[in-house]
Parts: sequence; C-alpha cells; structure tokens
Amino acid sequence: MQARIKEEWQGKKVAVIGLGISNIALIKFLKAAGAQISARDQKGAAQLGERLQELQGLGVELILGPEYLAGLEEYDAVVISPGVPKNIPQLREAAQRKPLESEIGLFFRYCPAPIYGITGSSGKTTTTTLVGEILRTAGFHTFVGGNIGNPLIAELPRLEPGDKVVLELSSFQLEDLKASPRGAVLTNIAENHLDVHGSMESYIDAKKNIYRHQGPEDFLVLYYDDPTTRAMGKEAPGKVFYFSMENKVRDGAYLRGQDLVYVREGEETVVLRREALKLRGAHNAANFLAATVLSVAAGATLQAAAEVGRSFQGVPHRLEFVAEHAGVRYYNDSIATTPQRTLAALNSFAEPIILIAGGYDKKLSFAPLAEAVHKRVKHLVLLGATAQQIRQAVLALGDFPLQVVENLEQAVAAAREAAEPGDCVLLSPACASYDQYADFTERGAHFRRLVHQLTDRKVEK
Repeated sequence: MQARIKEEWQGKKVAVIGLGISNIALIKFLKAAGAQISARDQKGAAQLGERLQELQGLGVELILGPEYLAGLEEYDAVVISPGVPKNIPQLREAAQRKPLESEIGLFFRYCPAPIYGITGSSGKTTTTTLVGEILRTAGFHTFVGGNIGNPLIAELPRLEPGDKVVLELSSFQLEDLKASPRGAVLTNIAENHLDVHGSMESYIDAKKNIYRHQGPEDFLVLYYDDPTTRAMGKEAPGKVFYFSMENKVRDGAYLRGQDLVYVREGEETVVLRREALKLRGAHNAANFLAATVLSVAAGATLQAAAEVGRSFQGVPHRLEFVAEHAGVRYYNDSIATTPQRTLAALNSFAEPIILIAGGYDKKLSFAPLAEAVHKRVKHLVLLGATAQQIRQAVLALGDFPLQVVENLEQAVAAAREAAEPGDCVLLSPACASYDQYADFTERGAHFRRLVHQLTDRKVEK
C-alpha cells in the first residue's frame, strides 16, 4: 500500500454508510490503511445475510437499522455508497463539515494508472467489457471494474502506472465525483433513475462529471445520433470523438452501409462487416463502435478491436440466449431496467416476441414502450409493481393480447403457453427489480432456472 494512503488514514475514525459490495471492499482497504471503521446500514442484521458474517470477521463496529446515521459528527470522514440520497438531513450536515467521500472517489485519488470510464443510460456494461477485452487483446495489462460489480479499490496495491483501468460509472457514482477519467464514453441519455435524481436535469448533470474535470490532453467519445450527448461536445475540455449509426463522422466511428468504419481526421478504415459482429442488435453495434473509438484512443489497434468483435458473445443478462424448448427460443435481458433498454431489445429480433415485462417503479414513462409493443410484440406478460401502468399504456392504444401475473414463475408459464415454434420469449422488464428481487442479476438468474426447468423435462402444451 502506498505510504501516502497510510499517512492519510492511519488512526482516522471513518463512518461507512451503506454496506453493498463496493463499500465492503472499501472497508477492507481503509482498515488495512489503519482506519477505525464504523460500518452502517439502514438494513437490519437479517437483511445483510452472509455480508454480516464477513463484516463481523473484519472486527468493525456495526450500527444497523433506524439509528444508522446517528453520531456522524464524531467521525473524521464519512464515506457513502452510490445511490444513498444526499438530501438526508444527517448527511447534509456531515457534508457541511467535510466533503463526503466515496469508494470511486478514493480510487480516482490513488490510482497510479490511467483510467478510462464509460457511462450512459444503456450500453455501459457491454461497452465497458468490450473495451477491457480489446485492450487485453492489444497486449495491455487491464483491470475492469466499477459499477460492473468489481470494486477496484481492492486492486490498488497491484496497479502499476503502465496498466490500463476501465470503469463502468453510474450516475450515482458520478454525482459528486471531483475527477474525470483520462478517456470517457457517454453512450446515450434517456430517462432513468428519476426516483432518486428527481429530474432529468439532475440526472444529466451527474453524467457530465465523466468529462467535466478533464484537461485538454484528455478525450471524450459521444453518441452523435443522440442530440443530448452530441451537444456535450461543445463543453468538453479535451479532444472529442463521435460514434454514429446514422451519420458520417470525421473523428470516431460510424456505420457505413454494412461496414463498421473507424475514422481519424477523415481517413476511414473498415474494422468489421456488421454481419461479422457476434453481438445481436443495432444497439450492440453502436456499443462496439464506441468501444473501438475509446480503445484505439487508449492505445489499442484496430486489429484487436476486430478480433474481439468477431468473438465476443456478450455479457450475462443482456440479450443472453438461455435455451430452446419446443421450437421456442428464450432470452434473458434482465438488465433492461428502463423502457429505452427494452425498446432496443425489441428491435434486435425479427422473430415474433412473447415479452415478459414489469417490475419496480422508477417513475418513467411507458408511452414509447406501449407503441413498440403494438408494433413488435405478439403477446405481453406483465408482473410487478408497474404491471397495471404498462397495461394501461398499452391498452390506451387499442386492444392487445396481454395478461397480468403475480410472479416470474407464472410469467414463464404464461409465456410458454402463448408461444409457438419459431417465436422467442424475451424477459426484458423495462423496470428495475427491487419490488421482487435484490437486483437484476438475481431476477435474470431466476429466469434462467425457470427456463432450464422447461428444457429438463417434457412439458405438454
């Protein structure tokens, strides 16, 4: 561990608010640096499950339940998890005494290697993973983490200046970040997390931190076809590249007919034919273009990008093919926690679609989704807190074959009954999972199990 880290934290009293994956890694990091940790969460001991045993094994103070924010004035530093509302009175008071810290903020502070960050309303994880694969294929020692589920604060002792770090960054992680990565991608902007951010303006403002603190030697990759992200190019402090599925660009990458083309100062090179790209859907072709531009600007070759494009099969829970049963193909797109993501998924299929949707209410509009359902979906199965909202939006446009069920078990059974050979059953909820699951990965894993139960036995229709 760097000497300056130990000097900064040795003997300090630190309150860590929120005991998710990233803050567990942070607690271990700060404890190794000599800090005295008070680990806090509004959840009770039973809700923390196995995480509770891990924390008890670390020998830290635990304050759980309603009083988890008590006594923060006694601490030298307060570190909060992404997504913890900053407007809670105790946290506002703590922020007035000293800026609140975060795992991602501390990682930026101490990381010796260049950081490349990816954000956006959709496509973050696939683009992040693609960048990591391209850089590794190009020969760089590469670390991938952040919102993708791997907190890299634990990897700091292993990082060297010549390494490459690729981070997926959520709006919650970016919200109060006072640093920006050397190179960044903003994939797109659509309604998301309005239940926490309160407005689109606040949400977009948080996203802008991915480039707001860059310098003239840094660079930003923006989606040209999205007016909101295209306009950000005028604000960027460093070099700006664009990627596009509809327009020719001078610096960046775009789709030219069926060619995925890289452009630098007007000179074009075909990276790959679109049909050679392993990933399904126009949105994934856009993700590949964005990843190529960032990776090449970070030092990779176009050959490495092409190699990855031809072989990369995707990330779990993102248009993931699960199985085929009785001539029906089942796909897990549990990552689709917004209507915009589900729209992209629907546009990825030519086959008739049985759509399973619904979940936690993020206060987003379902009107565009309803239009797409009438155009692209054969049968709709709804569940969760938003089931009636989606139902009303769809039926407002005319009669449509749909049904509302109570849980995912019933949804898969209903979809199986509605499907015929040649159809696909698509779990693409357009909503978060928190009404019934801990996160989208738990929901997607449950869907996988239910589908495999169909394929493991003969089911009479």
